[in-house]
Amino acid sequence: MGFRAVETARKHMAALVREGLLIKRGTASRSYGLPPELLSSLSQRVPVLGSVFDPVQGGALVLAKQNPVGYIEVERSRHGEELFVLKVRGMSMVGAGIMPDDFVVARRQNSAQNGDIVVVLVGDEATVKRFQMAKRLVELYPENPEFRPLRLPRKDVKILGKVLEVRRYYEGQPLVP
Repeated sequence: MGFRAVETARKHMAALVREGLLIKRGTASRSYGLPPELLSSLSQRVPVLGSVFDPVQGGALVLAKQNPVGYIEVERSRHGEELFVLKVRGMSMVGAGIMPDDFVVARRQNSAQNGDIVVVLVGDEATVKRFQMAKRLVELYPENPEFRPLRLPRKDVKILGKVLEVRRYYEGQPLVP
């Protein structure tokens, strides 16, 4: 920050604590954080609706639950957009950086552009794939050469949303009750 003395930085940090813009966590010199009320104003809780699964090669998709199993905090910059989160199971999107046990944050919408990564519903079954509109078919492409594309009549596919971000947690529980 350009301070010549550590004490100057410490005084500024102490002033931010007094003003309620930071909290001191413990006695270590780098143990500052944002107060929970400030964090909540910067983020919004988005429901985790369950999981989406890969179709088995030539098999059926697995049912996606519509009951929230918890919430994940997402930046408030997306305020006003209807968002939802799904936990990914399976390997079909690894080429796009979407791994098993990742969470995808999606914006609820019923249309997509060619090339978008989307959450789609086929009957009561959901999956995440790259979207392509053909003449009379919707083509859903995996990002893994071990999986085949799904080609389905338009009337059999309902777009639930466009994937906006992927969350990966290596440790700890990301879900907020």
